[in-house]
Amino acid sequence: MARGKIQMKRIENPVHRQVTFCKRRAGLLKKAKELSVLCDADIGIMIFSTHGKLYELATKGTMEGLIERYTKKSGAAETEAGEGNPPPEPRKEGLMMKQEIELLQKGLSYMHGGRTATMTLDELDALERHLEIWMCHVRTAKMQIMFQEIQLLRNKEGILQAANELLQGKIAEQNGTFNVPPMIAGIPYPLTV
Repeated sequence: MARGKIQMKRIENPVHRQVTFCKRRAGLLKKAKELSVLCDADIGIMIFSTHGKLYELATKGTMEGLIERYTKKSGAAETEAGEGNPPPEPRKEGLMMKQEIELLQKGLSYMHGGRTATMTLDELDALERHLEIWMCHVRTAKMQIMFQEIQLLRNKEGILQAANELLQGKIAEQNGTFNVPPMIAGIPYPLTV
């Protein structure tokens, strides 16, 4: 049976999206390992999930070693081609990270009522983007928890229904074998099931 063509767009259902992510991530990592073994290639893959979890694969050596080789090769290729942008320096990256941390700390103090820290429009825009990303992560986690709870309740419902049917069967069996209606204070009482 042939599979239908899958339309490449974001999966809206968060549970289906997570399942697809796990399956495709495993398939991608398996293919990379196979390619490495078959062709004796050095392969490095980094995958960040929507929750920010890192999945990585370095077939030979470490990921740091592969990244170092990549930066050397890409830097050498750019200088040979005469293209302008050298790889970013560690100090420049550190400065950018430091600025982002300061922005987030400033935003936190602003949100907790510390109105003394005035923020610029650009800082507020950046903080708004971060908040939207965090809200998306919170909503996704919330939806997953809700789906898990719904599934647990459905499982409990099935168990209780099965137990109820079993007890109903036992009651019917007892009434059929003894054929004696229950009595209350010597007066026959019909059993309604």
